[in-house]
Amino acid sequence: MRKYRGFSLIELMVVVAIIAIIAAFAVPSYLNYGIRARRSDGQNMLLRVADAQERYYAAHNSYGSLNQLGYTTAASKLSEKGYYQLGMEPSSDSTSAVAYTATATPVSGSPQVKDTCGALTIDNAGVRGQAGSTTNGTCW
Repeated sequence: MRKYRGFSLIELMVVVAIIAIIAAFAVPSYLNYGIRARRSDGQNMLLRVADAQERYYAAHNSYGSLNQLGYTTAASKLSEKGYYQLGMEPSSDSTSAVAYTATATPVSGSPQVKDTCGALTIDNAGVRGQAGSTTNGTCW
């Protein structure tokens, strides 16, 4: 009898099946990690806006609009890495803005659109929120 060396087709298929099962768990987990990591781009932008609002409030005794804070162009309203778009809703009485809510919305076409947190928010009281659920880790 002759002794053959190597792998049989069945042994090779078992190894391929095991690798496929491991990949089925690893790839979605890795993608979710990337989404959580990119979320800090929107968080940092909102914290910078909150700081700018407090500086503006100290000088003018009211909160400012995005234009008054220096966010005058569409490019300046994008987060540093381009994953979030800045928006703000001032709440005012007849003479001045007494409150605000800044929102970081995922840019259409970016990977952050798949984030379950959705849009991130912060208001004048420092309350942080999100539009979606927290199934992929805490949003803040």
